[in-house]
Amino acid sequence: MINDRPTGGFGAHEVLPGKAKLSRKATESTQVTNNVSFTLARGETLGIVGETGAGKSTVGRLVLRMIDPDAGSVHFNGNDVLAMDKKTLRSLRQRAQMIFQDPFSSLDPHMTVREAVGEPLTIHQGLKGEERDTKVIALLQRVGIREDQLNKYPREFSGGQLQRLAIARALTTDPEFIVCDEPVAALDVSIQAQVLNLLLDLQRERGLAYIFISHDLSLVRFLAHRVAVMYKGEIVEMNDTEEIFDNPQHPYTQKLVAAIPDPRNREPDCARSPNVEPDSQATPLRYSSSSIREFFCLLTR
Repeated sequence: MINDRPTGGFGAHEVLPGKAKLSRKATESTQVTNNVSFTLARGETLGIVGETGAGKSTVGRLVLRMIDPDAGSVHFNGNDVLAMDKKTLRSLRQRAQMIFQDPFSSLDPHMTVREAVGEPLTIHQGLKGEERDTKVIALLQRVGIREDQLNKYPREFSGGQLQRLAIARALTTDPEFIVCDEPVAALDVSIQAQVLNLLLDLQRERGLAYIFISHDLSLVRFLAHRVAVMYKGEIVEMNDTEEIFDNPQHPYTQKLVAAIPDPRNREPDCARSPNVEPDSQATPLRYSSSSIREFFCLLTR
């Protein structure tokens, strides 16, 4: 369930204990999540980590009611998401969006950038023609896509550019909350840093709340304010990020943290890259180097 925090003016998000089942056959079902409960405040990032099959993506889809649980509840700004009719749910879609792991499959290959990014503006805001194009161009420029690429198709872009397009599409309805489901897992590390910087900048500008789903604990550590650890469909531990990594309590969390590669245990690649220098102008929680590999090298100097 998603609900307001008593002290928050913005509707925080909370998933209360419940279950979700996905059918295999008409007479057989598999329990995917159980007893999942959390809150999320405006401008906050909650990282959800765990092994493949732990139920991370299912939780993200449950929160947005892309699938329905068979028990429990979800609240957004005090409103029961599971009780919404189609019209009210469409209104929710404007304020809560999702960025998928594979941007190519989330974009219609037969639509140009103009059409793909502009479609939500037409559906939710009724914008058409020049008025719609003006907003599409502004969004594309904000995520680093040029105006002269407006009439290109998804196949003409790189993976990093496609993810930027997916982010632009998610921003068209001015959402308050975005589920980021492994948004950089398919990208090279240098492109990962660019996309993550963009997400952080947008969060600061717009006060966005993120659920950031990932199997990469190193990314989550530098992005998330709090971390929820999932194992076999349940959240086994949740705490502030530094507490999770510095003082993990659950045995599974301890194993995850222990498995994070430590660049201090080997000769860092940056030893062969003398031109890598710290960026004194870097803002907190920002990847200031050209790649994540270099970022870790800087931490060990």
